[in-house]
Amino acid sequence: MTLLLTESDVENLLDMPSALEAVESVLRQHAEGRATNHARRRVSLPGSGLNVMFAGAPEFNALGLKAYTIARGGARFYTMLFDAEGGELLAILQSDRLGQLRTGAATGVATKYLAREDATTLGLYGTGWQAESQLEAVAAVRDLERVVVHSRSEENRKAFADKMGERIGMEIETTHAADEPAAQDIVVTVTSSRDPVLYGEWLRPGTHVNTAGSNMLFKHEIDREVVKRAGFVCVDSREEIGLEAGDLMPSLETGAILPEAVYELGQVIAGHIEGRRGPEDITLFASQGLALEDMAVARVVYDRAVERDVGRDLEF
Repeated sequence: MTLLLTESDVENLLDMPSALEAVESVLRQHAEGRATNHARRRVSLPGSGLNVMFAGAPEFNALGLKAYTIARGGARFYTMLFDAEGGELLAILQSDRLGQLRTGAATGVATKYLAREDATTLGLYGTGWQAESQLEAVAAVRDLERVVVHSRSEENRKAFADKMGERIGMEIETTHAADEPAAQDIVVTVTSSRDPVLYGEWLRPGTHVNTAGSNMLFKHEIDREVVKRAGFVCVDSREEIGLEAGDLMPSLETGAILPEAVYELGQVIAGHIEGRRGPEDITLFASQGLALEDMAVARVVYDRAVERDVGRDLEF
């Protein structure tokens, strides 16, 4: 029997601490050769596009794919979760909320391992749907004392600050000055901009930067100076570098950074390499999002759904 889980079901079953734990664990397994992931594949049509990504994590008993379409009417996300041993289709999940939480969780895990232990301030570029889970994840791994948010719209900044301030239990500052968030200990960019919103000259020594908005080659949230100043650069998966790591492509194409100098976050988690080497280092995590992260989080949702008798059975 296959379980159908809606966005509402996922919302009620999944939380950020669980997403953080699942993402950290599956990235470690990937680095240790105990899970497999394949990069996103795209089909583009004049008015729409289809994106498919797939992975398997035996220790999660998770095998599957996420497919989503983007068209003028918006985006639609679905995950198919299979049993890794028997091959049965366990669940079909609507996956907008799931994807939001796992994307935030990847940033949270990167911040846990790469930001300074004494990092207490966050600068955030972007106030959209994805920015919410980015803030929530960073707040879960560091005791934040200050959050500064910048976006193009003052109205959006204030609405975001009110909503998320109540959620995480602290006052969130807004600013029209584009360089102010860059002066914080941790910086996150999560925008739809095709041009840089963060410039390397703004960063202070010791900053950790997460970029989460660029998953296409023609989108660049940061300039080359950010990459140039970074003492350590990592991604979810090196397979993604030439396909959609838009924030890194200008630096790679000009030789400012070599592909061999870009590592995987899982290697840091597994202890294979050292990320931050000192308090003055600038570190950079360029997030593209992996199907492995989706499968690990989807398995958490499915197990809880079965335990709590949530969802609707489908018989094929």
